[in-house]
Amino acid sequence: MRVFFDCEFTGLHQSTTLISIGLVSEDGQQLYCELDDYDLAQVDDWIRKNVTNHLWIQQPAAIMPLDDVAMGTEYVVDNAPGVAEAIRKWLSQWDSVEMWSDVYAYDWMLFCNLFGGAFNIPGNVYYIPFDLATLLWAKGEDPDVNREQFAGITGNKHNALHDALVIKACFEKLIKKP
Repeated sequence: MRVFFDCEFTGLHQSTTLISIGLVSEDGQQLYCELDDYDLAQVDDWIRKNVTNHLWIQQPAAIMPLDDVAMGTEYVVDNAPGVAEAIRKWLSQWDSVEMWSDVYAYDWMLFCNLFGGAFNIPGNVYYIPFDLATLLWAKGEDPDVNREQFAGITGNKHNALHDALVIKACFEKLIKKP
């Protein structure tokens, strides 16, 4: 099973902390997790405006951004160990999992860190991650293309679940291209 995922985090630096992670399987199942223990001191104005102000935990239930959400999407708010356990349980439904992100440098590191490092990721997860940027390049596309425009999707950019859905849509478009 391919699982497309995206992370939102507190900045592009070595000590960044995970804010949220969205995962979408190739058959359309979704898991969205928000962490309640990220480092608030690392949240700058851009992160606040574009990421944390739009976390679902911040939204009244009546106006949660459900445009991206399939019925039955699992939603978890917990600390990092709780989120890791929720992801481990969700991923356990498949014998073998390929992880796909946009540009995996930060996403993969943060995913592995949830489990205490790369040697502790769930056993059914393939240890080599894959990324959309490389696939774009291999298919003759600009790896810096606007993902939403390429996929033909609009929505809540910088929401990890929305971005995972965009990654999946881009992958599906690219995989059909000769």
